[in-house]
Amino acid sequence: MENRNLEKALELISDLIQGEENPVLYEEYISNSEVYRLTSMIAKKLGLSIYEYQNHLYMTSGEHNRVFGFTNEELKKAIGVRLNRELYLCYYIIYTIMMQFYQDSATYSYIEYVKIDDVIRAVDQGLAAVISQIEVLVLSEIEENSFRTLALMWEDLPMITTEESTVRRAARNSKIGYVKMVVNFMVNQRLLLEAEERYYPTERFRALIENYYTEHQGRLYELLNGKEES
Repeated sequence: MENRNLEKALELISDLIQGEENPVLYEEYISNSEVYRLTSMIAKKLGLSIYEYQNHLYMTSGEHNRVFGFTNEELKKAIGVRLNRELYLCYYIIYTIMMQFYQDSATYSYIEYVKIDDVIRAVDQGLAAVISQIEVLVLSEIEENSFRTLALMWEDLPMITTEESTVRRAARNSKIGYVKMVVNFMVNQRLLLEAEERYYPTERFRALIENYYTEHQGRLYELLNGKEES
C-alpha cells in the first residue's frame, strides 16, 4: 500500500513539474493523508513549494533552487536584458504588477486586468514614493543606493506611449520596452494572459501571489508600504 501511495505522490510531483493537471491525483492528495505526506516531503526535498488554490494544485521552485528555478543569468536571458541593474528593474516591474492585483493578505484582486500604460504609471508613482521617503525607510546604504539606481535608471528611459505602435516594437530601451519585456516573460510563465493589449492574471498567478503574501512579504514590501520591521 505504501508503494502505491509513493507511486501516486511521484506521479503527482511529475505532473506538477510539467504543468499538467490530474484531477484523480488531486483527489488523492486532498483525501489520502499518506499521499499528501509523501508529496509534501518529496517537494520539500526537491526545494519545491506546492500551493492549493480553487481546487487546483500549483508548484513553484523555492529560493536558490538551481535545478527548477532560474539563475540570474538564465532570468536575464529569458526576459531579454544583459545587466544586473536591468534585471533588478524588471524585478521591480514584476512586483509592481503584483501590487496592481493583490496588495496584502486581506485584499484580493480588485481590478480585472492591467495595460502597459497602467504599469508604467504605477512604476513612476512607486519609485517616486520610495525615493521621497528613503531617508526614513531605508536601513542600509546598500538599499538606498539600490533604489536610487533603479529610480535614476527608470527616469532616464524615454517615455513612448502605446499609441506609437510603430516605434513601440523597436523601443526596447524605453519605459514601455521594459514593461513589455516583463509582461511577455510573465505570459510565457503562464502568470498573465494577453488579450487585445490587456493583461489578465491567471489562476496560477493568483495561487502563487496569495501564498507569497501569506508566507514571505519581505523587505521590498515593507519599503514600498512604509513599514519598518518590528
